[in-house]
Amino acid sequence: MQVAVVLFAVLLAGFSADAAIYFKEQFLDGDAWSSRWLESKHKSDYGEWKLTSGKFFGDAEKDKGLQTSQDARFYAISSRFEPFSNEGKTLVIQFTVKHEQKIDCGGGYVKVFPADMDQAEMHGDSQYYIMFGPDICGYSTKKVHVIFNYKGKNHLIKKEIKCKDDEMTHLYTLILRPDQTYEVKIDNEKVESGSLEEDWDFLPAKQIKDPEAKKPEDWDDRAKIDDPEDSKPEDWDRSENIPDPDAKKPEDWDEEMDGEWEPPMIPNPEYKGEWKPKQIDNPNYKGVWVHPEIDNPEHTPDSSIYKFDNIGVLGLDLWQVKTGTIFDNFLITDDVQAAEEFGTETWGATKEPERKMKDKQEEDERKQRDEEKSKKDEDEGEDEEDEGEDEEEEEDEEDTADELIPTEEGEEEELPTKDVKDEL
Repeated sequence: MQVAVVLFAVLLAGFSADAAIYFKEQFLDGDAWSSRWLESKHKSDYGEWKLTSGKFFGDAEKDKGLQTSQDARFYAISSRFEPFSNEGKTLVIQFTVKHEQKIDCGGGYVKVFPADMDQAEMHGDSQYYIMFGPDICGYSTKKVHVIFNYKGKNHLIKKEIKCKDDEMTHLYTLILRPDQTYEVKIDNEKVESGSLEEDWDFLPAKQIKDPEAKKPEDWDDRAKIDDPEDSKPEDWDRSENIPDPDAKKPEDWDEEMDGEWEPPMIPNPEYKGEWKPKQIDNPNYKGVWVHPEIDNPEHTPDSSIYKFDNIGVLGLDLWQVKTGTIFDNFLITDDVQAAEEFGTETWGATKEPERKMKDKQEEDERKQRDEEKSKKDEDEGEDEEDEGEDEEEEEDEEDTADELIPTEEGEEEELPTKDVKDEL
């Protein structure tokens, strides 16, 4: 398998001389991409990929990317690069996604794998280092996944990061720093950040409740109490419902047949509800008891949570119901500024032309629909006119038939136009 992009420590066009570019893929050399990407053979019915810029784009060549092409399929494809470790360095993973098909349910994320992963056997359970990107399914799931593998277990971020759910191309960036902080950007704008230890459950909690501590028996945590001086008024108790005083027994009421008559019940206007004494401040209130915490003996700090020793494969391993998603502009680097500049030069340069093309297509489609509707209405109007003319002709024929009389031989003869009386 040809290595996709060799590690560049030299100056590349548009990149700082200090930026290490571990992986970069823009699909600018036509069908040659297939020599750098390998489709998994783990299943025989994986969906097929095609290289295209889609239905609308900002640049027909620069916007070409890998597109899912078959509905209701799993997809599995990956590209290999020179292995590296991010120890002591920032790690930036970036790519663009365009759900031009109005995606209903499907992934738009990437996975970063260890270099020893068998690409031909890559599948949904293959162990990865990082999973990052948008995932959409119906109205309830529209989020950005940020999943890290730590000691063989995948850990999901505890925060909810909303992804873009329109049909345009969007730029997704994950920044992982050696100080164990992270940042997520969409379209070169920060949408979330924080620390690994706080936003994932990698480690047991630093503090736990003291198992030996118990709330004192005389601890009073009632802020309010019943007023001991308050008493229920003597006239308080009233029935909630009473017989309707205006009701009268029907005149045809037969007690032998209908039983003893009872007036219907109505709400009692004098009913005051359940009596409760008024509340006063509790003089013995000590506040809410807080369970004391102690250091968790099972917590061991780990300053290497961020570190992955053998990064070497980037893959697209996902499921889509309605396909048409295009992936492009992949970049893995150690330079945040270089990634931002790359995003500006790629996604940033074509986003507005892409939107203009889409708007024009939608306007053309709207005009076509209006024209088709007008033509249909016009045709229906002509049909109605034809039907009206046919009905008038039928009525004329019926009127003519009414003016015919039978002869002795059974033939019809037209009546004279003058008054019949004149012939008598």
